[in-house]
Amino acid sequence: MGTYTFLLRFRVVIGTVARLDNVTQYFGAQMVFAKLSWEIYHDARIGLVGPNGAGKSTILKLLAGENEPNEGAVLLTRSVRVGYLPQEPEFDLTRTVIEEAMDASPTLAALEHEMERLAAQMGDPAIYGDARKLQRIMDAHARAVEQFQEKGGLNFDNRVRATLRGLGFDDAAFSLPLAALSGGQKKLVGLAKLLIEQPELLLLDEPDNHLDLNGKAFLEKLIADYPGAVVIVSHDRYLLDIVAEEIVELEDGALTHYVGNYSEYAFEKKQRLLKQQQMFEIQQREINRLEFSIRRLMGWGAGQNEKFVRRARSMMKRLDKVERIDKPRLERKRMGLSLSANRRGSNKVLEINALRKAFDGDEVLRGADLLVWHRERVGLIGPNGAGKTVLFRCILGAEDADAGEIQIGPSSTISYYAQEHQTLNYANTLGEELRKQRAMVDRELFGLLGRFMFGPEDAKKKISQLSGGEKARVQVAKLMMQGANFLLLDEPTNNLDIPSSEILEAALDDYDGTVLVISHDRYFLDNIVDRIVELEEGRLTEYLGNYTYYVEEKARRARGEPLQIVNAEDEDEETEYERRLQKKSRK
Repeated sequence: MGTYTFLLRFRVVIGTVARLDNVTQYFGAQMVFAKLSWEIYHDARIGLVGPNGAGKSTILKLLAGENEPNEGAVLLTRSVRVGYLPQEPEFDLTRTVIEEAMDASPTLAALEHEMERLAAQMGDPAIYGDARKLQRIMDAHARAVEQFQEKGGLNFDNRVRATLRGLGFDDAAFSLPLAALSGGQKKLVGLAKLLIEQPELLLLDEPDNHLDLNGKAFLEKLIADYPGAVVIVSHDRYLLDIVAEEIVELEDGALTHYVGNYSEYAFEKKQRLLKQQQMFEIQQREINRLEFSIRRLMGWGAGQNEKFVRRARSMMKRLDKVERIDKPRLERKRMGLSLSANRRGSNKVLEINALRKAFDGDEVLRGADLLVWHRERVGLIGPNGAGKTVLFRCILGAEDADAGEIQIGPSSTISYYAQEHQTLNYANTLGEELRKQRAMVDRELFGLLGRFMFGPEDAKKKISQLSGGEKARVQVAKLMMQGANFLLLDEPTNNLDIPSSEILEAALDDYDGTVLVISHDRYFLDNIVDRIVELEEGRLTEYLGNYTYYVEEKARRARGEPLQIVNAEDEDEETEYERRLQKKSRK
């Protein structure tokens, strides 16, 4: 408590950049939150967390000036510039990467256009033929040039190009139209523009979505080194552990502040709830005791003894003044997910040998080899564009390999979770989509919908009308219904909020089948997988551990340290399978 008080006092001296003052916001007739107050300090590193639909993006839009509050005020310190990166940045897709990035500074862009306009006027015969007019235009041009220089305009082109290179764009990509970029690359262009402008308050709404591990590492360094305040909305617990110095939780229309990173917040929140529950129970016992005493005194004094009645009334007044402790919600509504296989799969679930695949002469898979055993949890990682989804499509038979062999165990049944929700029919209603898996009467359907946080009225919604998080929950529901013994999961946590991700992790941990998962969610990989396979330059490299082990082991191999011998050279496949089962049971 003392440290937090000192932190607040120190920050008051150096000032705030933005403040919410009793802000209330409605979405239609529904109140999103009421009377929120919040101060953001100039050096803050804040993780804004809360369930989907709580209003986190709404707060960022209010701070960015894109929306106005229904009540209250959003106050910015004078001269503070705000940079906002929405979940899905909108660009003119016909423009090139360099054209979009060069518009990062509106001030410099305006000055550059002004210089061009004045230069064109100086070439006008009506101007250069009139000495006084020409001098006036030349003076205005000189002033514009001076302002352009003062604001760093002379090296602006070099700064833009250096920033794009730092984000992983090579010079050849500068001329690409934005339409040719992936979702993650578009996010990086949006980040580049903010980096170039460097506003005093940086607002990032799920900036890590669609970024690969290298992109996330860059984002972490960006936030750590950023000279202003940063507020980030993210479901990536690993990212929040690294960059956040405080967590602000938006839940039930109220903001709660926690000092520290995500793990510290999760622990502190649990402790607060347990303490609140304990205090609530103590207070309720005392209230019940007083109420019983009041009733007894009133009964004794009824029509006989006014003294007992006066004592009862005095106790009632004291009781009315008691500040009631709210009963904490220790358990909130979450997905009711459980995963099980309808039948046991083969011991050897998947075997890939010397797999090759090229597109237009560019070889994505160059002799990839992989062996997956029953009940393994394997994480497939690699940079965007490395070919992870292509490998999945080859396993599913949706893509033909150029060479090599893929063998699926004869007793293996596959269910696939697609990153872009391609397994869903957008023309179907939610009820129709789920009934494709199994015939159900309305009562069964509504029960299933409730397990995945949908109401009965949602059954008639088109899949195309659902949010990304809702589509993700529909896909997870279908996985549960299919009962396959081999799950291929492509970025399953991308659109899930943190509580839903934790439910998915628990379900996968109890699942009696096999999992091969593509993910950039490092927290998820640490909790779930027991083997990492990295796809890099078309080949697969194995690391027998979770994500943290992979990072450590890869660094050790890069230093040239000798490899640890895990298995004897003459160990056969059956012995390897038994070893992995023993490892799984010990876990």
